[in-house]
Amino acid sequence: MSAAAPQPPFMPIHKRAFDLLLAVPAAVILAVPFLLVAVAVRLTSEGPVLFWSDRVGRENALFRMPKVRTMRVNTPAVATHLLTSPKQHLTPIGGLLRKTSLDEIPQLWSVIRGDMSIVGPRPALFNQDDLVAQRTAVGVHHLTPGITGWAQINGRDELSIPEKVAFDAAYLQRRGFVFDLRIIVLTFWHALRGTGVTH
Repeated sequence: MSAAAPQPPFMPIHKRAFDLLLAVPAAVILAVPFLLVAVAVRLTSEGPVLFWSDRVGRENALFRMPKVRTMRVNTPAVATHLLTSPKQHLTPIGGLLRKTSLDEIPQLWSVIRGDMSIVGPRPALFNQDDLVAQRTAVGVHHLTPGITGWAQINGRDELSIPEKVAFDAAYLQRRGFVFDLRIIVLTFWHALRGTGVTH
């Protein structure tokens, strides 16, 4: 029995329209929850509400991505798993924000700007040279990074870099409207359960 053929990928203009159709209403709906989160961040730790990080986008171009700050000020700008003791750097509500993915809300701004998509490989940090190199080797760098992705719902922080790249490469081959919808639905399910985040 032959394997099912991959879905035809989104045409860029269609995927962009889909992103805006979801991101703009979501930004309006989540405005009040974001304000509540912002107040909670300011009341529980010193520093700004938003943390802007340099990320690797489509064709390996750098862009600035916002997140709700979950780490204390002056935490080294490296992937969480590279910190000696990640939990000691978290703010009092940082762990909760990460488990519920509420820290990701500001990334809707990046989607509206066109730096990100709703679904795609998670954007690497500017200094994650190993991840960027492995993604480039399999052509994943041609994709616009996403708020959520196939790797996100298959392990997220628990995955090694080669495993992440394998899931990203699988998404490159299977991407399409139906597959993206499946990833979005599964993302909400994992966010409700708080699974896939180790720190």
